[in-house]
Amino acid sequence: MADISIWQDKKARAAFVAKGKEVFEGVKDKLEGQEGVVAIEPESGDYFVGQTLGKADQSAFEKYPDQWVYFVRLDNPEAAIPLPAW
Repeated sequence: MADISIWQDKKARAAFVAKGKEVFEGVKDKLEGQEGVVAIEPESGDYFVGQTLGKADQSAFEKYPDQWVYFVRLDNPEAAIPLPAW
């Protein structure tokens, strides 16, 4: 099970989100023209694209089970949320 302290600790969550945004900014040009959702593991910089949040999560979970991932909609990067891969 993913560590829930990221969700409970506002500073930890803010740092996680900031790192996720940083990684997204670094890869968004590579993702241009793609649709769906990108799941980002901020510590490694790995990212996984899926047509839906569920598909992006499935790919992320295969490599990072029960870890927090930063999800971003490619058509609206402001629609982003940190969630544990499930």
